[in-house]
Amino acid sequence: QVQLVESGGGLVQPGGSLRLSCAASGSIINIKDVGWYRQAPGRQRELVASITSGGGTTYSDSAKGRFTISRDNVKNTVSLQMNSLKPEDTAVYYCKWGTRYYDYWGQGTQVTVSS
Repeated sequence: QVQLVESGGGLVQPGGSLRLSCAASGSIINIKDVGWYRQAPGRQRELVASITSGGGTTYSDSAKGRFTISRDNVKNTVSLQMNSLKPEDTAVYYCKWGTRYYDYWGQGTQVTVSS
């Protein structure tokens, strides 16, 4: 069992920055990839960014050039640095740790971008 605890969400003005973090505990083995997803009201959950065990990254079109995903395999954390935030980035953000057979999800953290 893997438990994920997210932090760093909050209210920020357009153009501002936030850094989300997700700390994992438990049986942290055979993790293939970790990522961040988001879900806005009335919308489906969508991938924002992911990073493989080898360090390869993938970003959604909206995240490219603004967001950066990173992982620390010693501290068992994954982070998402979000810059130049826009109102359309407002959503609940979830971290995911994936194995070959299971996906582990965080509880979600609210990000609100508003003036």
